[in-house]
Amino acid sequence: MDGLSVPRGSTAADQTVAPEPAIVVSATRARTYEILRFLSVGGLAFVVDLGLFNLLRFGPGHLLEQKPVTAKVISLVAATLVSWVGNRHWTFSGQRTDRQARELIVFAGINIVCAGVPVLTLAISHYALELTNAFADNVATVLGIGIGTVLRYVGYKRWVFTGHRVAPPAGRTTSV
Repeated sequence: MDGLSVPRGSTAADQTVAPEPAIVVSATRARTYEILRFLSVGGLAFVVDLGLFNLLRFGPGHLLEQKPVTAKVISLVAATLVSWVGNRHWTFSGQRTDRQARELIVFAGINIVCAGVPVLTLAISHYALELTNAFADNVATVLGIGIGTVLRYVGYKRWVFTGHRVAPPAGRTTSV
């Protein structure tokens, strides 16, 4: 039996070639940096979301003190705009497509669906469970944001930023 033959009982299709360790390390590093950038953008959007929500509910004038869902919708819109800019121009900049309008529409659709998660967790906590204090509202919001974050990353990777990663121009490196 020579070194190129396929073992008995298997076909050439059954044989897989393991990727080079350097390729695996490079791909893992790239994905890690991408996730860190995504979480950084998400962290900033989180601060905008939670900060604006609390400012509207409990800040000067208590503008929307009795309307937590309205405050949440306003804060989510602001956070979504921050997220769009950060993800398009930093997190997934190498995977943008030439179809910016399509990306924006799908991005907005994913965010509308995912925005329903913290709105739903807040509504259940506040109205169904009658947990109406600031702590309960924030716990429900943070729980919803966490679930929505995972759903957004998957959605952005799968349906929004679907272009091929491009190498940076010569002499330019990407960093976190």
